[in-house]
Amino acid sequence: MAPKNNSTSLPCTVPTLFLCFSLFCTLTFSLFLLFNKPTTTTTLCSISHSTVQTPSDSIKVFVANLPRSLNYGLLEKYWTLPPDSRIPNDPDHESGSTRMSGKLDCPPYPENPLIKQYSAEYWVLGDLMTPQELRGGSFAKRVFDQREADVIFVPFFGTLSAEMQLSVDRGLFRKKAGNEDYKRQREVVDFVKNSDAWKRSGGRDHVFILTDPVAMWHVRDEIAPAILLVVDFGGWYRLDSKSSNGNSSDRIQHTQVSLLKDVIVPYTHLLPVLRLSEDQPRHNLLYFKGAKHRHRGGIVREKLWDLLVNEPVVVMEEGFPNATGKEQSIRGMRGSEFCLHPAGDTPTSCRLFDAIQSLCIPVIVSDQIELPFEGMIDYSDFSVFVAVSDALRPKWLVSRLRSISKNQREKFRRNMAQVQPMFVYDNGHPGGIGPIPPDGAVNSIWKKVQQKLPLIEEAIIRDRRKPPGVSIPLRCHCT
Repeated sequence: MAPKNNSTSLPCTVPTLFLCFSLFCTLTFSLFLLFNKPTTTTTLCSISHSTVQTPSDSIKVFVANLPRSLNYGLLEKYWTLPPDSRIPNDPDHESGSTRMSGKLDCPPYPENPLIKQYSAEYWVLGDLMTPQELRGGSFAKRVFDQREADVIFVPFFGTLSAEMQLSVDRGLFRKKAGNEDYKRQREVVDFVKNSDAWKRSGGRDHVFILTDPVAMWHVRDEIAPAILLVVDFGGWYRLDSKSSNGNSSDRIQHTQVSLLKDVIVPYTHLLPVLRLSEDQPRHNLLYFKGAKHRHRGGIVREKLWDLLVNEPVVVMEEGFPNATGKEQSIRGMRGSEFCLHPAGDTPTSCRLFDAIQSLCIPVIVSDQIELPFEGMIDYSDFSVFVAVSDALRPKWLVSRLRSISKNQREKFRRNMAQVQPMFVYDNGHPGGIGPIPPDGAVNSIWKKVQQKLPLIEEAIIRDRRKPPGVSIPLRCHCT
């Protein structure tokens, strides 16, 4: 089923004469393509395959032909589920909700904050599914012959699949029998590993989005050679709770993720964007909202909480940004000079990106953190980094923040306002199908992927000359 044509709702940005000429050229070229169709097909939302000139430095992306049931079909299934028992007042399944009143080619992504924070998979695919004539601002050029591609994008909504299983029956998540998420993971891996593209490269040029720390949990060892788009490396240290002595085969080895081949991507922010021109005086020094009790590296959070909860002009609130918590978070972040960002179950969280969109200076207390788009931006231009050992010294953190001058705080906020667009996924179009902001998160992700290509190509070539049974890892030739 073809998606509704949304182009008529797009704002006119060119003179009428030029627009008519462009449409004439597009029509002429489309007639040519009608008799020269690419040999590949797609079972995703149908789109036009007309092509236009793209920047010479763009990255060429082939979209693997997965069944629709593994991406947009999953969304259709999501909207038939009962309310998510993990949060009160599930916004997607409230009584009388009309967000999904009828079948759509490309359904909306959940507003459930537990899921929405991981929605990169939806926006990246939405850009690739947009008709090429509307993708002038996209850094990724979609190609329909896998031999022409720089990378093969695997359009599996792995995060949505995992979260659906967790919301329906959390007890089955780590098991395989009866686990619908595992069945989907298995289907994806079997599909790609049997493809000619995977066999040519060993999967090294394939791209998977794994923004949820538990996405594709059962098959991670099988897709480890690929380029993984992750929010951090914390989830890769997980150990099955039923294993013993740390020797379980379920342990994910650190060698499966690396900054050499993988890309750190931002969470989707849950709070609205505050422009610098809209900023108001801030009366609190430091703000934090979230769960006090966390696991693993997140135990630091509980210690920080006890140190800070009774400090003047420091606000520590427990909760999650559901309908009520979201309004509290907006007020708290917009009314505070600094926003605390301690590690949780993993080194980072979507809280950091909510703070950036709220122009609340991040205070990052996480010694193992990896951040999106480093090398493209410098986080020290708008953030305060604090060692865990210093943050846990009584009174030290508050004293450090008070010592930062008003002029420096204003400079931090000006710098933050400049990078806000880089962390925005939403393109404002129904189903995510439509032109993306050229300076947004999707383009920034593909630019980082492109930076990996020389090393990936080298690894593929080295793989081809290896003797049977020998594995050649991706290495850094550093001295």
